[in-house]
Amino acid sequence: MTRTIPVFLLSTVLAGCALAPAYEPPPQPMPAQFKAAPGWVPAADAGQVERGAWWNVFGDGVLNQLIARVEVSNQNVAAAAAAYDQARAAVRQQRSGLFPLVTLDGDAGRSGGSRGGGASVTSGSASSYQVGIGASWEPDVWGRLRAGVSSAGASAEASAADLAAARLAAQGELAANYFGVRLADLQIRLLRDTIAGYERVLQIARNRYEAGIAPRTDVLQAETQLANARADEAGLTRERAQREHAIAVLTGQAPAAFSLPMADYAPQVPPVPAILPSTLLLRRPDIAAAERRVAAANEQIGIARSGYFPSFGLSASYGTAAGSVSNLFSASSTLWSFGVSAAQALFDAGATKANVDAARAAHAQAAARYRQTVLAALQDVEDQLTASQVLAQQLQYRQQASAAADLNEQQMLNRYRAGQVGYTEVVTAQATALNARRALAQAQTDRQTAAVALIQAIGGGWTSGGDSP
Repeated sequence: MTRTIPVFLLSTVLAGCALAPAYEPPPQPMPAQFKAAPGWVPAADAGQVERGAWWNVFGDGVLNQLIARVEVSNQNVAAAAAAYDQARAAVRQQRSGLFPLVTLDGDAGRSGGSRGGGASVTSGSASSYQVGIGASWEPDVWGRLRAGVSSAGASAEASAADLAAARLAAQGELAANYFGVRLADLQIRLLRDTIAGYERVLQIARNRYEAGIAPRTDVLQAETQLANARADEAGLTRERAQREHAIAVLTGQAPAAFSLPMADYAPQVPPVPAILPSTLLLRRPDIAAAERRVAAANEQIGIARSGYFPSFGLSASYGTAAGSVSNLFSASSTLWSFGVSAAQALFDAGATKANVDAARAAHAQAAARYRQTVLAALQDVEDQLTASQVLAQQLQYRQQASAAADLNEQQMLNRYRAGQVGYTEVVTAQATALNARRALAQAQTDRQTAAVALIQAIGGGWTSGGDSP
């Protein structure tokens, strides 16, 4: 037993050895502020910004109910949640390697035979029983097992971030489709009002033709315009149905079992939050996942390095044996063993070095992907900030254009009734007015969609504590 003391001392002294490099997140140059939002200051520390039910800022009860179903019914989110559970199980599996393995085994048998020949033949049989308990343990001398636990833990944290990213993506996709449905509702109602107006104008053209004061071409033009408007309504109905089907799937339902009634809708656009680029590193789940994978790859370098050093093992067992079950635990004979093992590769043709090089390359790859993820996130925010600003200006112009087109349409129709202009001018004015109304509705919904995209770009919702641009 005294010979084993140096082994335990060695294990204790080297228990703090760690072969993985000291980890630091890869450096990433961050701009002081976003290009599309000069002069901003942070609304709040990233850790204090509310990122919960961000969809509430749109003030739509139906949208709130639909997004709540994503958490429990969306299958992509369910798959990400299962992957996270799997990663957590892997952490527990790795951690179990830090502790001894204890086993209990038993054996029972009966043997016999005969010998001799002729009249003198002897035969006999005997029973044997054995029970024992054993244990084995690999001291984590070089930190390989702890590095495995750390790597699995970092991977689990990456899976948790993947789950958050999947949830945010599904929620954003549902919101975009919902706003698309509401845009279709607006435009369908707009077209139906327009169709009713076209029908009235067609009747005017027919009356004037029958009275002999207008050519038949006026009637044909009116019929053509009315038919085209009805065709546009049918196309919007198809588009609305497709978005409704997408919402059904996002909420884990079959399209046939889901319907979203038409509703009067007044688009509401929340103010843009003030946020600094550096806060993305804490808020974006895809950035968090990429950084955690760099940490996991860093630990794999230590695991690969442990191949240069010997591995140690301790084992022990104790048991009893007897010829009957009643004597098994009272037998005077006992069996015990204790052993220490060590193994060291003397020649592996460079396999260990190759493993270390591969681990370093995997770490460099993970670091590069992390940096690229950060750059893509910065671009995403810049894109959406620009979109929000431009769409706000565009909406004002669309409102002006729609008001002017409506007034021109009414004046042209009055002049046609008075016989001052031909029907071609009326058709042109009506087409212009319809296009302006539809463009206005589109601009209103585009602002909502851009707001959703910005929410996703900054990693979730916000509680605005500063001025918006």
